[in-house]
Amino acid sequence: MDIESLKKKYTLQPVEEKKGELEKNIQDALLSHKDITQLSLDLSYYTQLYTYYSSINKDINKYEQATELLKETSDEELKNLATTEIEDVKKNIEESEEQIKKLEIEKYFHDEDDSRNIILEIRAGAGGDEAALFAGDLFNMYRAYANKKGWEVQIIDSSVSEDGGYKEVIAHITGKNVYKKLKYESGVHRVQRIPVTEASGRIHTSTATVAVLPEAHEIDIKIDSEDLRIEVMRASGAGGQCVNRTDSAVRITHIPTGIVVSCQETKHQAQNKEKAMATLRSRLYEKKKREEDEKRSNMRSSQIGGAMRAEKIRTYNFPQNRVTDHRIKKSWHNINSIMLGELDEIIDDVTQGIQLKMLENEQ
Repeated sequence: MDIESLKKKYTLQPVEEKKGELEKNIQDALLSHKDITQLSLDLSYYTQLYTYYSSINKDINKYEQATELLKETSDEELKNLATTEIEDVKKNIEESEEQIKKLEIEKYFHDEDDSRNIILEIRAGAGGDEAALFAGDLFNMYRAYANKKGWEVQIIDSSVSEDGGYKEVIAHITGKNVYKKLKYESGVHRVQRIPVTEASGRIHTSTATVAVLPEAHEIDIKIDSEDLRIEVMRASGAGGQCVNRTDSAVRITHIPTGIVVSCQETKHQAQNKEKAMATLRSRLYEKKKREEDEKRSNMRSSQIGGAMRAEKIRTYNFPQNRVTDHRIKKSWHNINSIMLGELDEIIDDVTQGIQLKMLENEQ
């Protein structure tokens, strides 16, 4: 272990000075909300960095004391204690460096949309009824994960299949850092399993598409009322049967882009219109972001945006009890727990893997 290099690399004073400067600046009463938000993010980063640097500096002191003891003592018991201390210190420093690396990656990839709520859209793909059942399973998986996180899930619109799955389901998920956690879930998800309707026991392959859109606010996207075609109709259930005697369902077409959204989840037309407009704003906001990313030729943002939407990102192989993410080439087992919302390990691994890959591509 090169102690002198570590001392130079993790000099505490510059980090401490930057932290103090930010603590002073954030008390300025004339700062805008945007400036306060940015300063808070920077202060959080340098506060955590200071903690890790301090830990490494303490470990360096312990290392030096232990190595000095090894040189001076002839007592075997003290030598063993010093050797153990050195190994523990090496491990602690490695762990602190790993945390610093994660912190720096998180700062580098910070997205102003990370704190936003999301619109989650899941649509059945290839595979007929089994695809709709899989789309339903995916929605239930994300809903269970959201419940574990203390988030709120509200269905905006859905089309239920005859077997109880979803041909399409659109939901609003609100909570802390929802978009930050789920933004890499967009893409084509594939399932390999024996359908309950399969008498011969043959494994089927089906797909569903997941889209995670950051929730847009009215200030983000200006929508001209003249650009909208709004239709009202009676809500319908599975198989197309009418489930409401009043014209409460709403369908909105954004004429310039051709984007169509609908909502029939409540009995009140005004509420359904509000929810449909929220979905429309989010789709237009994502479209705007994607176009800006492409214009800047920003690889990182374009990969986060539209590029991942159309590619196969993950396979759920039930016979082999395995879930594989093809972007980072990693698999996890215990598929039943995963489908019940145990997603933290997958989401953390995927986030870190994708971001490291993007860093390599940009270097």
